Amino acid sequence: MSPRLKAYLQEKRVQVDQTLEQVLPPEEQEPCVIHRSMRYSVLAGGKRLRPILVIAAYEIAGGSRDAILVPACGLELIHTYSLIHDDLPCMDDDDFRRGRPTNHKVFGEAMAVLAGDAMTALAFECLLAEDGKDCFPAGAQLKAARAVARAIGTVGLVGGQVMDISNDARDGRKETLEETCGRKTGALIETSLECGGLLGGGDSRVLGALRRYGKGLGLGFQIVDDVLNVTGDPKQMGKAAHSDQARDMVTFASLLGVEGAREEARRRIAEAKSSLEFLGEAAWPLREIADYVLERES
Repeated sequence: MSPRLKAYLQEKRVQVDQTLEQVLPPEEQEPCVIHRSMRYSVLAGGKRLRPILVIAAYEIAGGSRDAILVPACGLELIHTYSLIHDDLPCMDDDDFRRGRPTNHKVFGEAMAVLAGDAMTALAFECLLAEDGKDCFPAGAQLKAARAVARAIGTVGLVGGQVMDISNDARDGRKETLEETCGRKTGALIETSLECGGLLGGGDSRVLGALRRYGKGLGLGFQIVDDVLNVTGDPKQMGKAAHSDQARDMVTFASLLGVEGAREEARRRIAEAKSSLEFLGEAAWPLREIADYVLERES
């Protein structure tokens, strides 16, 4: 990671974390247990990749207001909800996330489900925040909220989770696995870019480039995840390794082999970066984030 990307990510992470602290209900607010549960998972750290992608796309599209931080946090809330639900015994049944017990291990399954539900509702409050009316182009917040709603529904995240649980990729077709990952992981990443572009006032050419970049980045991210599930250090990742193999899941690593999966990730990341060519130097954060996604070890 270059020094300038390290500084960029650190600056944006601090801003996102501060904003999340503000938008989340305080633990003392009744019913206290649900707010403790929400804060436990949201404030547990993490890369904050999705809100940072929102911010980067917003800046590339011409935006320059701090008001973007609240909608950007909406994407992180949705991502965290998906992790909480993904960890449940009825789903992937994981005991650890980000180096500590998963939400349902601390607060129980019912509260974990409700925390995820509450995060989804709060996410749309963030996307449609009143403070944004004078900061973003007319109608941009509604378009962004509609894009997110679609990305997390049955044609996106939920649909991908269904395909994952059903292990549709057992058909051995790479196309099925790509569709599963494109929905479960890629849709929210792609939509993060789209939201930033919409709120920054990007034209159709910019928005198209951001979507293409997001599509390639999202698939590359999931492929790297599949490889790390085989090769990664559980302590560094903050979650169990070899869980896909234990559940007999078809992944890019099992379908293509570790080296084949790495080559596929490199190809997808290269495609993502190529979509940004006409944006010039302004898109440097997205180019370097793509390299970081490819090279990450957690």
